[in-house]
Amino acid sequence: MKRILLTGMSGTGKSTLITELASRGYWAVDADCDEYSEWVTVDSDSDAAGTPVETNRDWVWREDRIQALLSKKNKATLFLSGCASNMGNFLSQFDHVVLLSAPTQVIVERLEKRTTSAYGKNPQEVSRILGLIEEVEPLLRLVADIEINTNVPIENVLMALTNLP
Repeated sequence: MKRILLTGMSGTGKSTLITELASRGYWAVDADCDEYSEWVTVDSDSDAAGTPVETNRDWVWREDRIQALLSKKNKATLFLSGCASNMGNFLSQFDHVVLLSAPTQVIVERLEKRTTSAYGKNPQEVSRILGLIEEVEPLLRLVADIEINTNVPIENVLMALTNLP
C-alpha cells in the first residue's frame, strides 16, 4: 500500500483535493475532522514552530487514530490530507510527502470565498495563516519530497498526485 500525505497551509486546497480524490474512487481521508484530530491544551510559550490555533489550545492529530489508519493493510493508495504540529511523528510512514502551496494573495482570496470551513474568515486567523506561511511552510518544504503549486487547474494537480511513482 502506498501512503501519500498532502500537507500545506490553510487555503492551499487540501480539503478540495481530498474531496475530489474521494469522488473519483480513491481512498482519501481528510485528517482535519473530529475523527482524526482534536483540541489539546498547549503551552503558548513553547518554542515549537508556528502558533497554536487559539491561545493555549491547538488542533492536533489523534495519534492513535492516525496510526491505526496508516497501519491498515490495503492494496489501494491512501491519500491523507492535513497539517498539524504533531504530524512529524508520522512522516517516515509516508511514501510521499506532498507540500501544496499557492501564492499568498491566492490563499487570502480562497479563505475569503471558502464555504466549507469558517476558519480563515476573521483578520486574526488570516494574520496567523500568513505568519505560518513565513515560518512553517519553509519547514514543510524541507520534509516534502514534492511541492505542487495549486494555483493551476485542479485537473493538473490531480494528475500530478495520481501519477506519483
